Amino acid sequence: MNPMASSNFLSSDRSLSGKAVITASLIRHFLGSNFRRILVVGCGSGLEAAALAQGFQAEVIGIDLDPSFDIRAAEWADLRKGDATHLEFDSGFFDLVYCFHVLEHIPDYQKALSEMARVLRPMGGVLVGTPNQARLIGYLGSETAAWNQKIAWNWNDWKAKIRGQFKNELGAHAGFLPRELKGALEEAFEQVEDITFAYYLQLYQKSRLLIKFLGHSGLGHYLFPAIYFVGRK
Repeated sequence: MNPMASSNFLSSDRSLSGKAVITASLIRHFLGSNFRRILVVGCGSGLEAAALAQGFQAEVIGIDLDPSFDIRAAEWADLRKGDATHLEFDSGFFDLVYCFHVLEHIPDYQKALSEMARVLRPMGGVLVGTPNQARLIGYLGSETAAWNQKIAWNWNDWKAKIRGQFKNELGAHAGFLPRELKGALEEAFEQVEDITFAYYLQLYQKSRLLIKFLGHSGLGHYLFPAIYFVGRK
């Protein structure tokens, strides 16, 4: 890590900062904070991996099939080209595995989850987030897309739903049903907990009453655009 970059890395990107603060807070609450090594599966540009490195002062390795990494992120995290279904690490090497909106893009996602569990130490933690396949509408919270893009994405989702093609394997950005993702995680990890409600309570703190209503009424099953789980090996 580069200690000279620590003072303003997150503050330089407001969307990254907010997202990183929420996920780091949830990790601390549900999984603790004493991590020496963290693996980010599907790290994209690497900025999230860098944010985790800064937030937890840990050694962070990020892997992605596309090695188009951000230069700033590479100052904080070890970013590598890698395949989630064939992780090139020793068993029990990591304390935490982070996989955020990636699993829906992996055809053999069960193998990827098995590999994540393998490289975790005993009682190591995992955080997984994916789109909610039951959602009625999505993408509204994206800060990098214009409204016409969001409308087009939702229209494409609904066309796929009407045609019975709203499936990851058919190229749709579908994600998983909560029970489906929970079942897949329970096959790989000993302890699994749905933290979707907790995530949205933190994301929309100014609308906590509405989020609580959606969560307690069951409407969140259809209106929360994504689902989030934590687990332990």
